[in-house]
Amino acid sequence: MTTGSTFHFSPSLKTTARTGSRRVRALLPTRDDLVAVRRHPRQDLLAGLTVAVVALPLALAFGVASGLGAQAGLATAVVAGVLAAVFGGSNIQVSGPTGAMTVVLVPVVHEHGTTGVLMVGLLAGVVLVGMAFARLGRFVRYLPVSVIEGFTAGIAVVISLQQIPAALGVADASGDKVWAIAADAVRRFVHHPHLAPLLVSLGVAALMLVGSRWHPRVPYSLIGIALATSVAHVSGVDLVTLGHLPATLPAPSLGFVDLGAVSTLATAALAIAALAALESLLCATVADAMTVHERHDPDRELFGQGLANIVAPMFGGIPATAAIARTAVNVRAGAGSRLAAVSHALVLLALVFVAAPLVSGIPLAALAGVLFATCVRMVEASSLLALVRSTPADAVIVCLTFAVTVALDLVTAVGVGVAVAIVLALRNVASTARIDEVTLDEHDHSDEEHALLADHVVAYRLDGPLFFAAAHRLLLELPDLVEVDVVILRMSRVTTMDATGAHVLGDTITRLERRGIAVLLSGLAAEHEEVLTSLGVGGPLRATGRILPDTPSAIAAARQLLADPQA
Repeated sequence: MTTGSTFHFSPSLKTTARTGSRRVRALLPTRDDLVAVRRHPRQDLLAGLTVAVVALPLALAFGVASGLGAQAGLATAVVAGVLAAVFGGSNIQVSGPTGAMTVVLVPVVHEHGTTGVLMVGLLAGVVLVGMAFARLGRFVRYLPVSVIEGFTAGIAVVISLQQIPAALGVADASGDKVWAIAADAVRRFVHHPHLAPLLVSLGVAALMLVGSRWHPRVPYSLIGIALATSVAHVSGVDLVTLGHLPATLPAPSLGFVDLGAVSTLATAALAIAALAALESLLCATVADAMTVHERHDPDRELFGQGLANIVAPMFGGIPATAAIARTAVNVRAGAGSRLAAVSHALVLLALVFVAAPLVSGIPLAALAGVLFATCVRMVEASSLLALVRSTPADAVIVCLTFAVTVALDLVTAVGVGVAVAIVLALRNVASTARIDEVTLDEHDHSDEEHALLADHVVAYRLDGPLFFAAAHRLLLELPDLVEVDVVILRMSRVTTMDATGAHVLGDTITRLERRGIAVLLSGLAAEHEEVLTSLGVGGPLRATGRILPDTPSAIAAARQLLADPQA
């Protein structure tokens, strides 16, 4: 009898464990991160302070726009700002609430309330962490630029439409879509005009847009909000303000979790996770382009954003993602490590404790002006027009993605844009496929082929992809052959072959052979023959000697078939 037991793990389990361990370590902070922090701490701290000044009005505005209030925007900027900076895949990226995310959140707020938004954020964070472990970050590079530009322009319009009620001082506008709410706000304003909110909103937006041309580093958004708040307070003008703002962040809590609502909110969570992944990775790519030595880790970036979105809802925050405007300010301010993004979040936290009463008096119209100016900066008209003029396909994708974003929602727009881009790309690829009768000249087996034609043999060369989008059109171009005994299909220039292409090719061969025409394939690549064989086409052709390595061998086989039809 043995006194102990020994457990033996199979090699496959050990390999899986090692792979999982390596993947986890790859997603965690490294010693290099700490080394980078120690290089220029003073410069990073200054950059963080600069970003915080820019981020404060944006965090407040996006919190209000999401429907959860200014405190939700601040909580998101603080909690997600720290976690995404520490665990994310970029040294210089800044995360927090963004306009694109508020566009997706508004319907969730209307349908499920605050609790639904918090649950959706947590679920989206779990999805993002799963995407990181599945190493899906690298696939964002395949997203067409026309889709990106289209939904960026659409987001700018949607955010602007969201601000129209606040800019017009209308508190009870209604509608099922953002454009309908904006239209209702305009209608109510026309019947009962109140110019003060509109003037405040336009004044703040103008100050930001004009001032940034003179001195780009000056935080005109903060100056504009301070002026608007002061004027409203001194003059006693009736302006709707943010109202009570807690002087602390709420304590961590999971009391909002309702397991019964998980299935209902899963679709929204997937959409928000997809948007967070897309916006964060695109922002990281842009940040890399603004620097010389920085290169982000896409999977680690997804992991950092996932953790941020899991924790932020516990403090009453909304789903977060990387913010291109704040990241750009961070880079221009000289940030070189994660310390800048972390310090920006800590400065915002200090403002919550110290200046909550002052922040509570900010007019909503002033925040609307900040977002109006932000939306104008989001869209680069010159690059958008250049893209629209580049090709008809890109113009269609840009306009369609933009229209669906404004009329429906962002996630649907991205899906539609990508689907149309894929269809148009397949059409373009399929159009490159050709089947041509071999040119009979002195460089292409002239003597042999002239003799073969006399003996009722014809050769065709296939060029390009033989796949589902091109196979039927390509092989139907074979003319109705008469007085022909052997057809040579030269396959050396076929770039790819899928199951549909192989199936159509097999049908074509069967149709020709039923008419008594033998078919020979020359120059068939091994991987293409494997596809044919898997569908039961390649085996019989190989067994009967109908697959030849090159054209001269096919010519010799054709002569043999003419000499002995039973061969």
